[in-house]
Amino acid sequence: MSDIKSEIKKRRTFAIISHPDAGKTTLTEKFLLYGGVINTAGSVKGKATAKHAVSDWMEIEKERGISVTSSVLQFNYDGYCINILDTPGHQDFSEDTYRTLMAADSAVMVIDASKGVEAQTRKLFKVCAMRHIPIFTFINKMDRDAKDTFDLLDDIEKELGIPTCPVNWPIGSGKAFKGVYDRQEKEVDLFSDTRKGTSMGEVKKVSINNPEVDWLIGTEAKVTLEEEIELLDGASAEFDQELVDKGQLSPVFFGSALTNFGVETFLKHFLAMTTSPLPRMSDRGAIDPMDEEDFSAFVFKIQANMNKAHRDRIAFMRICSGEFDAGMTVYHVQGGKDVRLSQPQQMMASERKIIDKAYAGDVIGVFDPGIFSIGDTLTTAKDKFAFEGIPTFAPEHFARVRQVDTMKRKQFVKGINQIAQEGAIQIFQEYNTGMEEIIVGVVGVLQFDVLKYRLKNEYNVEIILENLPYEHIRWIENENIDLDHVSGTSDMKKIKDLKDRPLLLFVHEWSIRMTQERNEGLILSEFGRS
Repeated sequence: MSDIKSEIKKRRTFAIISHPDAGKTTLTEKFLLYGGVINTAGSVKGKATAKHAVSDWMEIEKERGISVTSSVLQFNYDGYCINILDTPGHQDFSEDTYRTLMAADSAVMVIDASKGVEAQTRKLFKVCAMRHIPIFTFINKMDRDAKDTFDLLDDIEKELGIPTCPVNWPIGSGKAFKGVYDRQEKEVDLFSDTRKGTSMGEVKKVSINNPEVDWLIGTEAKVTLEEEIELLDGASAEFDQELVDKGQLSPVFFGSALTNFGVETFLKHFLAMTTSPLPRMSDRGAIDPMDEEDFSAFVFKIQANMNKAHRDRIAFMRICSGEFDAGMTVYHVQGGKDVRLSQPQQMMASERKIIDKAYAGDVIGVFDPGIFSIGDTLTTAKDKFAFEGIPTFAPEHFARVRQVDTMKRKQFVKGINQIAQEGAIQIFQEYNTGMEEIIVGVVGVLQFDVLKYRLKNEYNVEIILENLPYEHIRWIENENIDLDHVSGTSDMKKIKDLKDRPLLLFVHEWSIRMTQERNEGLILSEFGRS
């Protein structure tokens, strides 16, 4: 058991969140560069090097230069085993990000130094705050002209309501960006050319009191730095590890992921400030990986067709306790039966490696014959338990979907069902009809493009999407309700989900209240239960 515990202690599992284009995928790549997983980092946009980011694997992602799905990457660095959950920044894929945050023990928030806190960051931050997980801030793109540093910190504190504690401080920005000042060590870190960020480069550390600093960064920059540090020492929050652990204080770092400035400094501090895998709530109480010897995990993501040559389906699970062995048999709590976990693999973007062992904190993908759903619990414990579920978010955009070629009915139904099981879309049927007409609900409109793209490329089915005016959906909580007897407003539509549960769609929010007034005792809910 002591071997297993020491393996678990090495684990660090975190998610990277940000607004689109703040440089999250680039930062992920640089971590892999330091972990020795890749030799040269390819610029995401593919200008300097005509490569796509290692963590973007879906064709549509490469075409558009955005991350659509969350990828899971693992690497070793300095005695630690690190699992990074890279999430889509685009708001149309926020549901995938919410689920991914459920599998992380801490979050790294990437902020663009020229823009500060943006809308999407705010939304994701709320999910982290809800889970009280530690949040670390990396202020990126210091190699471009940035907002005033104090204004950036102020922005984070005001917008997100969390005090900040800068661990290091930038020396200039844009063309005048020289490096960062380490507040604890009282040293200036100067970065040498990293060949457009494709290599690690050298870091020169010089004490702030060394006369060399004057000519290394320039007298003017040194005077500004000393003034800012004096101001900072008087105004910013003191570093407090306990508050960081509770998610009530965010340590802040500055750098440039593209040119590799400050990335390794951040990684070292981050590893020192984070803890090994945390306990997770279940219906039996908290399951602590340091106490629980039995294997347990929960499914947080399902992805079909990651490999075009094999029409496969992978269930990603976060291990919460114990040790995983390839081919082991575990109890699937929701399915009520034993299952064998086959073809266990860890991801390096589209590269997969089959693994023999994994430990609490790790994220693994296993072959899914179509039996797993998001939120399912798997365990070898005799005293069975289920982990807390993952909420389903109410879709905000709806469209009627039909296939162009009616002869491809079978592929159409199979494709749309598989994509729905991944949680990216939700599918509904007209009340009193079969699967001829399907209504698809999504959180973000871009999901419709992905659906169209994937059905054509993975299932060879072309579809016609007809947008519907509905914006609000409500699940009916009452047991055994007769939908025929529910009287609503003219803009209401009766539908059912795949489990035959009745739902109502509305164009206007006021129609929801009117429908409840007209049907005494009708209970409507905004969240679906998975």
